[in-house]
Amino acid sequence: MKLLIIGGTKFLGRHIVESALKEGHEVALFHRGKTNPGLFDDVTYIYGDREEREDLQKLGDQEWDAVIDTCGYKPSTVSKSLDALNGCTKKYVFISTISVYPDFTSVQNLDESEEPMTLTDEGLEKAERLKEFDPSLYGPLKTHCEQEVQQQMKEKSIIIRPGLIVGPYDPTDRFTYWPTRIAEGGEVLAPGRKNQQVQFIDVRDLAEWVVNLSATAHSGVFNANGPDYKLTMKDFLESCASSLNEEVTFRWVPAEFLMDEGVKPWMDLPVWIPTEDDFSQDVSKAIKSGLKFRPIHETIIDTYQWDNWRTNEERNAGLTKEREKEILKKWDRKGENAGIDPD
Repeated sequence: MKLLIIGGTKFLGRHIVESALKEGHEVALFHRGKTNPGLFDDVTYIYGDREEREDLQKLGDQEWDAVIDTCGYKPSTVSKSLDALNGCTKKYVFISTISVYPDFTSVQNLDESEEPMTLTDEGLEKAERLKEFDPSLYGPLKTHCEQEVQQQMKEKSIIIRPGLIVGPYDPTDRFTYWPTRIAEGGEVLAPGRKNQQVQFIDVRDLAEWVVNLSATAHSGVFNANGPDYKLTMKDFLESCASSLNEEVTFRWVPAEFLMDEGVKPWMDLPVWIPTEDDFSQDVSKAIKSGLKFRPIHETIIDTYQWDNWRTNEERNAGLTKEREKEILKKWDRKGENAGIDPD
């Protein structure tokens, strides 16, 4: 295949490129050259800003088997890309997000038929004018991007809605915290219900599937998450321990106490979102179309090894050791005062 990837040098994009090259595809990257410029040797670089129609015109002079858009955020921006590429590609793959669903943390086996969030015309106009990222608008804006792709590309469009994407080169650290913390050993704060279901997808599994899906006759919307069985928080943390360091003790602290202490789910304690009932994405459609999952211990070990050698010491998620010890001490005191076993 002759592939055009918009973005392609940061996280999911770089793994899509690696997967495509491994499969022997011809790859071109369209990006500004600001993130990891020159990362790949065996690709064609087309430098430009997707906000500029003159830059986008460089793309319309060629024919593509598939375009994979990894970074579309505002529908007006995606629309410009589609204007330049419509008629030049057999397939347009847009990477969206689970965040388009208004209630993804309250539904078990959420499938693609769930209605995504949208904005009013006035709200969308205001959102388009914003210069800074607003997390509350992320999901609805992605929905409107999806609509642009579907309206212009129709049966040639594929929409991917991933959950938490994890693995090497993850800039968010929303998974990395756990392998690295557990590898250090000692007493580890474990949040909430032991049997709470958690989901995430290895970026390499997602990338391989996206590339392969681009070459098929498939179209439409696909959830993308993993694994293909119910994984609990306890299972996940114990898998980290068995993979990296079994000399750890997990101290399970109730969600209510953690919330009272100001602990932020998802960021202070990654992967975890406190809910009374489980929630999950139904990914059966993606699995039927070829999505496969590597063993979880492989994701854990590879993420830990990458985290170990990267030079950037700043981490974007997870508790500091001092904060973790402080919370555990408070939980111990609460248990002693109440005459209960804190575990």
